[in-house]
Amino acid sequence: MTDYGVRCDVRNVRLYHMHLEGPALFAKPENAKHFRSISLFIGGNVRPAVQAGTADCIPIFLHEIPRLFKEGYVKPDIALIHVSPPDDQGYCSFGTSVDCVRSAVCHSKYIVALVNKHMPRTFGDAIIHVSHLDFAVEHHQKLPVHPVKTPCKEELQIGKYIAENLVVDGATLQLGIGSIPDAVLSQLTKHKDLGIHSEMFSDGVVDLVNKGCVTNNMKTMHKGRIVGSFCVGSQKLYDFMDNNPFIEMLVVDYVNDPKVVAKQPNMTAINSCIEVDLTGQICADSIGPKMYSGFGGQLDFITGAAISEDRLGKPIIALQSTTSKGESKIAPCLKHGAGVVTNRAVARYVVTEHGIASLFGKNLQQRAYELIQVSHPNHREALEKAAFERLKVMPAP
Repeated sequence: MTDYGVRCDVRNVRLYHMHLEGPALFAKPENAKHFRSISLFIGGNVRPAVQAGTADCIPIFLHEIPRLFKEGYVKPDIALIHVSPPDDQGYCSFGTSVDCVRSAVCHSKYIVALVNKHMPRTFGDAIIHVSHLDFAVEHHQKLPVHPVKTPCKEELQIGKYIAENLVVDGATLQLGIGSIPDAVLSQLTKHKDLGIHSEMFSDGVVDLVNKGCVTNNMKTMHKGRIVGSFCVGSQKLYDFMDNNPFIEMLVVDYVNDPKVVAKQPNMTAINSCIEVDLTGQICADSIGPKMYSGFGGQLDFITGAAISEDRLGKPIIALQSTTSKGESKIAPCLKHGAGVVTNRAVARYVVTEHGIASLFGKNLQQRAYELIQVSHPNHREALEKAAFERLKVMPAP
C-alpha cells in the first residue's frame, strides 16, 4: 500500500497497517489529532513517530496478524486496499501485497480500493471480485521501488559462507529484504532445484529463476511454484510477477505458519538482526528501548526451520560483525531495554563475514566461544573478558 497523504478533515482515526511506502504524512506530528498510526511492522517512514509516542505499534508474529481481524481484536470499519484493474471476468488482484489484506477485507464494513494499472496481477489468494468493492478510485502510478544495492565485501563473504556451507541443492529458501539476502542469492548460481517458500522475496530470486537454479521441483507442497505473501523490489521484480503462474501469493497466516514452514524440505531460513548476545539471544526489533521495526516473519521461519519434519532445517541469523560506527554487533549482553525476537533456545546458526557460529546443543561457555570466533577481531579480547565476567569461566571450544 502506498501513502498518498492526508486530503480530508477527519479526526480520531486509528490506522492499522504493516509497512507502508511513501512519506506517511498521516504520522506527522501536525496530523496527530487526525490519525493515530498503529504499526504491525514499523517502517522507516513512521519510526520517528513511534519513538516520539505520537504513533504506536503492536508486537506480533507476522503469521498472527490476520487473527486481529478474524477474532475481533481489531474491528476495522474500512479496509483501504491497492489492486490491479479488473480483468474480463471482473477480478482484481492484490498484486504485491496479499499478507493480511484478505483478512482485513473479509472483516471490514467497507472496502475502498485504489485501482492502479501498474499493480502486477498475481494469483493464489490475491484475487478479489470488483463486486466486493464499495468504493474504487483509479490512480495509475508506478509502484515504489527498492533499487538493488551492490553488496559490500563483508556481505558478499557472508553470502559465500551461507551458500557454500548451509544451502544444499533442493533446499527451500526463505529470505528477507536487504543486501545480505541479495548477497546470499548472488552466491547460489551453481545450486540446483532450489525452492522458495518465503513471506517475501525480491530481485535476487528473479535472477536465480532465469538461470534455472530455482525450480521448486523438490518441494512437496506447491511443487513447481514460488510461494510468497508480499514483495518489494525493483520494476524488474514487478514485471516478473505480472501474470506469472509460477508464483502463488498466499495469505501470511498460511505462508508463515511455523507448522507449514516445518513441512518444507531442507527449509533454510535466512534472517538478519540488530545484535546478538553471547548466549545467542537475538534482538531484531529495537535498539535498546527504542522500537525500530517489528517481529515480522523472523521467528515464524526460524522456528519452522528449527522444528522441520525432515530434521534438515537450518535457521540462520546473518549480520555484519560491526555497525557502521565500528561497534560490535555481537555483545556481552543486549542493550538495556532491547527486545528478544529469537530466543537463545531456537537460535541455531549465526553467520558474519568472519565465519559460522553453530549454537545448537552448545552450553553457554561453548556458545560464547563460537560467537566470539565470528566477531570482529578488534573486539574479541573485550568479549572474552566480558564472557569471563558474565559466565565466570573462560569461553572454550
